[in-house]
Amino acid sequence: MTAEVFTPSLIPTLPGQAYVSEAIFRAEQECIFEQMWFCAVRSADLDKPGAWRTAQVGRESVLISRTRKGGIRAFYNVCRHRGVKLCMEEQGEAARSFQCPYHAWTYDFEGKLIAAPNLTKMPDIDRDEYGLVKVHTREYLGYVWVCLADEPPSFEEDVMGAIEDRLGDLRAVEDYDIANLSLGRRIKYDVKANWKLIIENFMECYHCATIHPELTEVLPEFADGLAAQYFVGHGAEFGEDIKGFTIDGSAGMDRIPGVGEGQDRRYYAVTIKPTVFVNLVPDHVIIHRMFPMAADHTIVECDWLYLPSVVESGKDVSASVELFHRVNEQDFDACERCQPAMGSKVYAKGGVLVPSEHHIGVFHNWVQEKVGELTAGCSPCLH
Repeated sequence: MTAEVFTPSLIPTLPGQAYVSEAIFRAEQECIFEQMWFCAVRSADLDKPGAWRTAQVGRESVLISRTRKGGIRAFYNVCRHRGVKLCMEEQGEAARSFQCPYHAWTYDFEGKLIAAPNLTKMPDIDRDEYGLVKVHTREYLGYVWVCLADEPPSFEEDVMGAIEDRLGDLRAVEDYDIANLSLGRRIKYDVKANWKLIIENFMECYHCATIHPELTEVLPEFADGLAAQYFVGHGAEFGEDIKGFTIDGSAGMDRIPGVGEGQDRRYYAVTIKPTVFVNLVPDHVIIHRMFPMAADHTIVECDWLYLPSVVESGKDVSASVELFHRVNEQDFDACERCQPAMGSKVYAKGGVLVPSEHHIGVFHNWVQEKVGELTAGCSPCLH
C-alpha cells in the first residue's frame, strides 16, 4: 500500500503480529505484567484470616491471603521443596496454614515454613529462607495490587499518577470513596482477543455510534466519537432526559455522598496501565481488571460497586448493571472480530488511526518502549 493513499492525519498502528506473536506476548508478560503494579483481587474478597485467592500475573501464579492480624500477604504460588503449585483453585479458605499436597511442606499465613515430614531431622533448613517467596503488595481503591519486580516502580507515579493525569486532581477519585463501596455484581468475561485490542477499544469512542446505541443514548456526546479520556478532567454528560446511568435512562441509586455537583450526571473513564479500567458515575463505580492469558486470550473481571446501604438493602441494581454489561459484550465482540484478522497478511503492516484515536498511538508507543525491539523492529512503515 503506498503512502499516497493515506493523508497526513492518519497514524500507523502496531503491526498485526503484535497481537498474535507468542514471542511478543512473552515479552509483554516479562517486561510489562511482571514489572508493573498489577491489580489482582478485591480486598473485601479476603474477608477473614486464611481467606485466599490466586491470580495469574504474567507467567506466574500469585497467592494472596489475609493474615491472622488482618494484613495482606502475597506469595508466588509455588512450594519451595519441589515446585508444586500450592493452591490449584481460584479461591478458598485455609484453616491454619497452607500445605503442599505433594510432600506436606506447610507454611503459615506469613509464608514461613512451619512443618514438613522429618523437618526436625534437617537442621540445615532455615524456615524463613525456605518459606514462600513474597510478592510486593499495595492496597488502593479497595483492591490488592501486586508487583513481581525485585524493585517495584513508584506506585504513586504509575497508578495514582495515571488517575491524576486523567482527572486533573487525585481528590476527584477520592470523592467516590471506592474502597468503602460494596460489590453489587461481578461478571467474568472470557475474551478471545489480545489484551491490547481491549485497551485500545476502551480508550477510544470512534466506534461508539456504531456499536453502542444504549450508551450513546445515555451519553449523547459519545456519538460524536470523542473519547471521554481525551480531555483532562472531562466527564461525559448525561443526556437531557436521562435520569441515571442505566440501560433505559431511569433513575439510579442514591448518589455517593462525596460526589459533588460538578461530578453529578457525568461519566468519567480512567485507564491505569497495564490492565485496569475505572468507570465513575454518581451512584456507582465499575472496575475492569484484565488478566492476559495468551496472545489471543484475555480474562476480564468486571465489578459493579455501590454504597453499602444499596447492597445490604437488596435493591435491584440490574438496570445499571445491564447498561455496562451490554457495552462490555458489544466491545468484546468487536475485539474478537478483530483478533483473527491480526494474523492476516493484509494486516502485516498494521492499519491506521484517525485523528480522534491519536491517544491510541501514544499507547502503542508505550508498548514499544516496554518490550523494545520485538515490536519496534516490526513497526509499520507507510512506504
